[in-house]
Amino acid sequence: MERRSGSILGKLDWLTVLLVMAIMVCGWFSICGASADLENPDLFSFATRPGKQMVWILCSFALGAVILFITQTFYNSYAYIIYGLLLLLLIVTIFIASDTKGSRSWLHLGPVSLQPAEFAKFATALALAKFVDRFDFNPSNLKDVLKACSIFLVPMLLIVGQNETGSALVYLAFLLVMYREGMTGSVLLVGFCAILFFILELKFSSVSFEGQPFKLGTWLVLTIIQLLQTLLIWFMSRRNRGFTFTVLGIGVGGMLIGLGVSLYVKPFQVTLLQAGLIVLTSVYIIFRSFKDIARRYLLVALFAIGSVGYLFSVDYAFNEILQPHQRTRINVILGLEDDPKGAGYNVNQSLIAIGSGGLTGKGFMKGTQTKLKYVPEQDTDFIFCTVGEEQGFKGSVFVLLLYLGLLLRLIVLAERQSSVFGRVYGYSVVCILLFHLFINIGMVLGITPVIGIPLPFFSYGGSSLWGFTILLTVFLRIDCERKTSY
Repeated sequence: MERRSGSILGKLDWLTVLLVMAIMVCGWFSICGASADLENPDLFSFATRPGKQMVWILCSFALGAVILFITQTFYNSYAYIIYGLLLLLLIVTIFIASDTKGSRSWLHLGPVSLQPAEFAKFATALALAKFVDRFDFNPSNLKDVLKACSIFLVPMLLIVGQNETGSALVYLAFLLVMYREGMTGSVLLVGFCAILFFILELKFSSVSFEGQPFKLGTWLVLTIIQLLQTLLIWFMSRRNRGFTFTVLGIGVGGMLIGLGVSLYVKPFQVTLLQAGLIVLTSVYIIFRSFKDIARRYLLVALFAIGSVGYLFSVDYAFNEILQPHQRTRINVILGLEDDPKGAGYNVNQSLIAIGSGGLTGKGFMKGTQTKLKYVPEQDTDFIFCTVGEEQGFKGSVFVLLLYLGLLLRLIVLAERQSSVFGRVYGYSVVCILLFHLFINIGMVLGITPVIGIPLPFFSYGGSSLWGFTILLTVFLRIDCERKTSY
């Protein structure tokens, strides 16, 4: 039995608040260490970044206090209107925003610059929660899932139109929310395969298979498609082993025979044979789907054919759609290109900074890599390297433990919600924070592409701090109104 005070302050989850405040404090000290002037260390002047960040933090407290007085009914009733207004703002931003480092995503309002993409996250989370909360929503219904996915894909495309790819990719975190609500894992499988196929095709694009006239990357991807096609049919038709063996024999068996001929008789494009075999087995699967009245087989066939089409479009997308700097960054991450003074400069300097910190770090405001500006964006996108250099391994682990505690606590809050609306919104907060944390730390360590997204409640910047404050505080307000037992 749970008995709680009737006031908002009594119902507020103070553990979450304290964890966020601790992260903000650590972030502020890191900003001081990264950008404060040693000759004039005025940490509270609005002319300095630490001073500005202090103002943003105080404003975020005031903003959060205001949000706590707005009832859940308001967010539930006006979710679509808030979402629509933010979409309109994203569209307007494309046309009126000035060019800032190649993107048109910042609105300049006097001395303050705001990035609407940061505020669109909470609006998208509200709209998604409102839609999934419908009584007739069915996560097993493809039409319902596509409608739900369109809620976060639309702002994502608009942000891409602002040439702000990093901020747009954050919206893919909503897929994890849909998975929690019962969406089939096939969507995540497709997403994982898309990333895997893209990497394999690029990584081994210039590697030949035993001197054969086809690329190793293409052969690997097509082989994986054939194996996945066979495995999916095996799981879906366990009572009909003959069906599985036929698909295996035509697809994988035909590929092995062709590979043997190419290796020992006469070399030829085995990958073209593989593509043809995948189409042939897909046609056979479609035929069996109508014969056995099993529509799920159609999805396997569409997956296989779509994967082949996607594979042969990778080169075009990489060379024609991506910007040159984006191609260079991907090549550096995959080890296809060494550019220590260009695209790889940020990551190399970041690794040097973290490595130089050792176990206990160099001390507050004593980091040479960050103080001497060797690491670009050291108080925004690469701020975690400041922690590693000044506070060492111990300080880095402490910050990560704070984030781990925050994420685990938010999961607990999300699971205890009495409404689908609250649960979906709560998991939206968790997934967005997790995505930011994983990508930002990965950028600093050189294990994920550099896409320029901040560390939540930690990096310098008013827009990101206020955006995360709104996102989280709305959830805390929703949690205050959950039904409790007395």
